Amino acid sequence: MSPAEEERSLPLPERWPRASKFALSACAAAVAELVTFPLDLTKTRLQIQGEAAVLRDGAAAGQAVPYRGMLRTAAGIAQEEGVRKLWQGATPAVYRHIVYTGVRMVTYEQLRDSVLGRVEGESFPLWKAVVGGMSAGAIGQFFASPTDLVKVQMQMEGKRRLEGKPLRFRGVHHAFLKILSEGGVRGLWAGWVPNVQRAALVNMGDLTTYDSVKHFLLLNTTLVDNSVTHSVSSACSGLVAAVLGTPADVVKTRIMNQPRDKQGRGLLYKSSMDCLIQTVQGEGFMSLYKGFIPTWMRMAPWSLVFWLTYEQIRRMCGVSSF
Repeated sequence: MSPAEEERSLPLPERWPRASKFALSACAAAVAELVTFPLDLTKTRLQIQGEAAVLRDGAAAGQAVPYRGMLRTAAGIAQEEGVRKLWQGATPAVYRHIVYTGVRMVTYEQLRDSVLGRVEGESFPLWKAVVGGMSAGAIGQFFASPTDLVKVQMQMEGKRRLEGKPLRFRGVHHAFLKILSEGGVRGLWAGWVPNVQRAALVNMGDLTTYDSVKHFLLLNTTLVDNSVTHSVSSACSGLVAAVLGTPADVVKTRIMNQPRDKQGRGLLYKSSMDCLIQTVQGEGFMSLYKGFIPTWMRMAPWSLVFWLTYEQIRRMCGVSSF
């Protein structure tokens, strides 16, 4: 058998390992995203609520804050906009995770195994896991930033309708085209800096924590590489990711949702640092943790669903455990 024939006889995961891992992680992420998306919508609405810059700008003068707290926010969306609106913006969110999760997972494994030199069965230094996790998250989010921008803006459409404002988009593709026509290609990457910062922090919590906790348990306890180990590791990763990522997530959401001029420049914030300063000065430090409960409540089941699904899909397809 010739080398070419021998290569064609190999299963797909061995012929195209990176492409296979990309597809498997994208599938697992899509499942996790659809299951937990209502919590993401609730989190976004809470992060916009009481925005000091909007009140100073006069756009919301005299308006009462319509929601307070996670449960009332979710209930208000369901009652006033319809239960289906809890999944408003889910399509670009799935698009985002296909790109974001696929890129970050492949990048992290490549960095961990080839660049940072992890050896199977040996402990992996925490600092290397942190470097790999933050780098993979930043790279993945940069590529996925346009889909995240569309998701955030579409999540606010129901609130605009209740406030009597005209809707900005007819659907996902119209949103992409409108943002592109108004701000050019650069407009699709509006808010990418806090987006990438958030992703780096979240992945330091998610990828780094999951990988470190999992291999610590395998090396130092009687637990084996099964769903119990995956569940414990994912629970830890969801909590750490929420604590580290929520402040940057608040800044990202506000920058992406702010009104823009004809050149695509933000009217409320000059930069992510300006947004951070205005938010803390106008609303206090804890405003950076607006939406923390739904963020955590979403990240915990998201991590659980994603990691359990991803590990099982890898096993079923003959790919080694993460």
